[in-house]
Amino acid sequence: MCNLGAKGGRGPSSPVSAVATTPLRLGHMAKAQFADETGEHGEFVRQSNRFIERITADGSTRWQVEPNRYRLIWCKACPWSHRARIVLGLLGLEDVISVGTVDPIRDERGWRFGLDPGGRDPVLDIEYLSEAYLATDPTFHGRVTVPAMIDVPSGTVATNDYPQITLDLSTQWREYHAPDAPDLYPEPWQDQIDTVNGLLFHDVNNGVYKCGFAASQAAYEAAYGALFARLDWLEDRLSHRRYLVGEQITEADVRLFTTLVRFDAVYHGHFKCNRNKLTEMPALWAYARDLYQTPGFGDTVDFDQIKRHYYITHHNINPNGIVPMGPDPDVWLEPPSRG
Repeated sequence: MCNLGAKGGRGPSSPVSAVATTPLRLGHMAKAQFADETGEHGEFVRQSNRFIERITADGSTRWQVEPNRYRLIWCKACPWSHRARIVLGLLGLEDVISVGTVDPIRDERGWRFGLDPGGRDPVLDIEYLSEAYLATDPTFHGRVTVPAMIDVPSGTVATNDYPQITLDLSTQWREYHAPDAPDLYPEPWQDQIDTVNGLLFHDVNNGVYKCGFAASQAAYEAAYGALFARLDWLEDRLSHRRYLVGEQITEADVRLFTTLVRFDAVYHGHFKCNRNKLTEMPALWAYARDLYQTPGFGDTVDFDQIKRHYYITHHNINPNGIVPMGPDPDVWLEPPSRG
């Protein structure tokens, strides 16, 4: 899992309480899942982002835009980091920001580089993302999350503020965008994109987690109601327009896509978001397939890693770790047939 916030969806950004810790303690937090993220009424309360400094082009922060300095760490299973990977690719920034991928199955110390030879990231030379977190703040206490932008020379976390990461990739790294890169955050539409992003975050992106990790019936039902009310609103909105804001793909579409692509495979059953499936909402389903078949979207999706992460890692929901066989991923290749 990942972190909270957004321009148009940002929660409190104050650092997590500084308590002396060790990698073992970080592992304990990951193993406990969301014990520290439950409100008094059983509602899921996502932890705030810890490292919220921005990488900027104007010298206003200590982290400056600089090619080949930063490494984006993501997980194919995680929707919050998936959006960063999509944006990086759409903007053509892979030549100036390197990419590291963690294993979808977390062990007792959290996200690990188990997909790399020798189990170590080849650029950062670390086994666990927690090593970069603790190098940045030895007192860090909380869940280690992806995405994270790592300053390669120092091996420390520049930012894990995932909603701001994607916006800054669009606005601060313009000098390095590919010539044909889309403008995912066009200035005339920014206010509307921010508004839509805020609604998406609270009711949909984080809403599925509020259903899945609710610790009381009342909290679950409240989250469930808000989720499907918002999905009905989106169904109506997308029944007469191709994209969420304006007439082109924007940041808002990226943020919605990474939840929709996981909906039937994970959230419908595993998180009890089961009023209906995505495939049973005609406009949303056609919209999701339209994006999936757009270069830069579907080619970053790995249903195997998505399912293994949720069904194996969330042992408090699925103690036997059984991973479902379906649904059939080939349905995502059916023509969108949008009017």
